[in-house]
Amino acid sequence: MTKKPLWKPSASRVEGHPMTRFMHAASAATGRPFEDYAALHRWSTTERQAFWSLLWDHVGIVGEKGETALHEGETMRQDRFFPGARLNFAENLLARTGSDDALVFRGEDRVSRRWSWDELRATVSRLQQAFRAEGIVAGDRVAAMMPNLPETVAVMLAATSLGAVFSSCSPDFGERGVLDRFGQIEPKLLIACDGYFYASKEVDIADKLAAISAKLAPEKTIVVPYLGDGAKAAAGAHNGVLLADFLAAYAPAELVFERLPFDHPLYIMFSSGTTGVPKCIVHGAGGTLLQQRKEHLLHCGNEEGSRVFYFTTCGWMMWNWLVAALGGGSTLLLYDGSPFHPHKTIVFDYIAEERATFFGTSAKYIDSARKFGLKPLESHDLASVRTITSTGSPLSPEGFAYVYSDVKADVHLASISGGTDILACFVLGIPTQPVYEGEIQGPGLGMAVDVFDADARPVRGEKGDLVCTKAFPSMPIAFWNDPGGERYTAAYFETFPGVWAHGDFAEWTERGGMIIHGRSDATLNPQGVRIGTAEIYNIVEQFEEVTEAICIGQAWDGDVRVVLFVRLAPGHDLTDDLVKRIKDAVRTGASPRHVPAKVLAVKDIPRTKSGKITELAVREVVEGRPVKNKEALANPEALAEFEGRSELSS
Repeated sequence: MTKKPLWKPSASRVEGHPMTRFMHAASAATGRPFEDYAALHRWSTTERQAFWSLLWDHVGIVGEKGETALHEGETMRQDRFFPGARLNFAENLLARTGSDDALVFRGEDRVSRRWSWDELRATVSRLQQAFRAEGIVAGDRVAAMMPNLPETVAVMLAATSLGAVFSSCSPDFGERGVLDRFGQIEPKLLIACDGYFYASKEVDIADKLAAISAKLAPEKTIVVPYLGDGAKAAAGAHNGVLLADFLAAYAPAELVFERLPFDHPLYIMFSSGTTGVPKCIVHGAGGTLLQQRKEHLLHCGNEEGSRVFYFTTCGWMMWNWLVAALGGGSTLLLYDGSPFHPHKTIVFDYIAEERATFFGTSAKYIDSARKFGLKPLESHDLASVRTITSTGSPLSPEGFAYVYSDVKADVHLASISGGTDILACFVLGIPTQPVYEGEIQGPGLGMAVDVFDADARPVRGEKGDLVCTKAFPSMPIAFWNDPGGERYTAAYFETFPGVWAHGDFAEWTERGGMIIHGRSDATLNPQGVRIGTAEIYNIVEQFEEVTEAICIGQAWDGDVRVVLFVRLAPGHDLTDDLVKRIKDAVRTGASPRHVPAKVLAVKDIPRTKSGKITELAVREVVEGRPVKNKEALANPEALAEFEGRSELSS
């Protein structure tokens, strides 16, 4: 039976959307009609030179475009986009001047600030001058261990205006986690806060910063006061200086932007690191800019006057994605701290008060809001919100339904999926098309996405590996300290030689949408049948007794058996009756092969710093193998509950 859509865009909304304007521009440029998004997408992946060239012009990239948009090599990795172009990332993001809001900030209910475009440019100018005086030049690394503050955005813009390479993490990372990341890239400057707020508590990091900066030994450790005056943190840090003192000699002046090649390094991002030292993924300025401008404008409708909120930290790639909205003249609504303190509705309060037009969050936040019984449709004025996006993990069908029943009925809800590896999305929202429960709407423009079986054959209506068969501009330009490219090749091109394999277990729907069933490396394989973990979570987490679940495949008797761990809601126990009901629900809702052989209770579930549960770390512990990098976890102590469980020996 064909599903009914949860939402359809009105005719006026479709006609007025930037995606439709781009479709008209593509028709004018090519002399051919594009009857729907599918036709536009086909053109964008088959005539890539024409598409990316038109996109550069349409989104208004500032820089020298060069003569060609794409030089095709012999392999996907050898394709080069805009080989003659020169641009500067920060120049493109500082799109506006004036007294309108550029950045609005909330730190839970403790801090509230706003910067105009002129104030943002003035701060970037002062930082740029100070950085230049410190000898920062193109290619140098500038690292930030910072909350999601306005100063963090300004530091990134100042660094990249000079061609320096920016990298960040959040201040809740442990000492080892920071050193495993920044220690590999040897930053010349380290920018850090004196502490942060979380769940209405103050967390001082002066001692941690002293230890980290001593080992990194940057030329300067610049301390941004957030908890207080920051003097203690600056005094204890290696070559420490308060931000105000660092900038004291410099008045705002005209900004100067270093225009560099399209593939000049912009960001160094880090893999989660739960199976070893994090990979240092180097992203180019041009590819990152072009992809993110495409997604903000065309897929999300973020343009001048939009007010864009994403709940993220500086340790998640969604921060890097969020800041690119400045390039279209949008205002950024920044938030740092717990999304549920000091009261459960603080995020919705912020969105309503600041008239956000775009609300981005994680699937976990939506599920938590649903379980808390929040009904902002009744309690908040969200009339300004046009688009809600969800990522981090697959959004369950119940999550889709909750948004439309209890958050906002007339809104474009877009589940999106991509990642740190590409700083963009493979599949995401298509604002001119209906939204169906449990489905991502389709592939992004210019992204030749497909699903392959184990023999590298495209499949429809069955599960397989998410791949991209043609190069795209935001492919990483390299891994740090990988001169021969062996680790890069192993990460993306080993599964299907010559084709990017992203590591997601996915399935096309009959409408051309996509369902992500989880990570390929966490896929369960009992009796040779591949099962995505998300399929089980979507069923089990509907029980009121279950707050959260995680499942793994345990090697058993020459095969693999499914083991499910559940974190129970307060006041509930894992009774035989509950275990039976869980197994029956999985058998009915998924298949007999999905049914867990064991269902066990735990008090906590390990997750990465960006909030993703980590099946791989749990599997390593259950199988008696060491977890190689516990510092990548937000709560490594949770692993103890999975170790040596007697129930798993029979």
